[in-house]
Amino acid sequence: MKKCALYARVSTVEQRVQSQVYDLRQLAQQRGFEVVAEYIDEGISGTKARRPGLDALMTDARKRKFSVVLVTAFDRVARSTKHFLQVIDEFDGLGIEFVSRRENVDTSGPMGRIFLTLIGSIAELEADLIKERIRAGMRRRRLEGYRLGRQPLDVDREAIVADRLGGMSLTQTALKYGVSRASVIRFVREAQRANNCAEFTLAEREAAVCVA
Repeated sequence: MKKCALYARVSTVEQRVQSQVYDLRQLAQQRGFEVVAEYIDEGISGTKARRPGLDALMTDARKRKFSVVLVTAFDRVARSTKHFLQVIDEFDGLGIEFVSRRENVDTSGPMGRIFLTLIGSIAELEADLIKERIRAGMRRRRLEGYRLGRQPLDVDREAIVADRLGGMSLTQTALKYGVSRASVIRFVREAQRANNCAEFTLAEREAAVCVA
């Protein structure tokens, strides 16, 4: 007998989650599944990124505590199409079957495999479209004469280094010149490195003169 988990969600506290749970228990009984866990999110919108019930479901799925997940509908699971695709793809990777009562989808059967293939194709298409949009945007920026990548900071680096090495605190220096603390540290290190290289080169020249 396959072990299954039930997941139910309602968006508001006024809604009753018990009807979903009852329907899923009936479905599990009809399919001959053993219900080993029930995960519920009450009064939580589907747009929320963090949901205790769904998070617990995914955690236990990764621990292989069950081999089937039952839900009443697709929209009970994910906050967006992208999120839904990610959840289904992870279930498939873990070898967990996904059954939706309303859409009559069962990924264990032939039609379910076709469904997973379509989902994989949609996810791949979405990734390709995003990449192409990024490339098109970069091409347009180049044609318009814009510099790509991080723009160089238009600040007096020597003054920043002088103030910092002169005793001004890291935070005060950053605030004075409107740069980040990390930038101040980087400017000082670059200046010190350049100064060390210059001193080393001078020492080499003096040594060469002495030898001659």
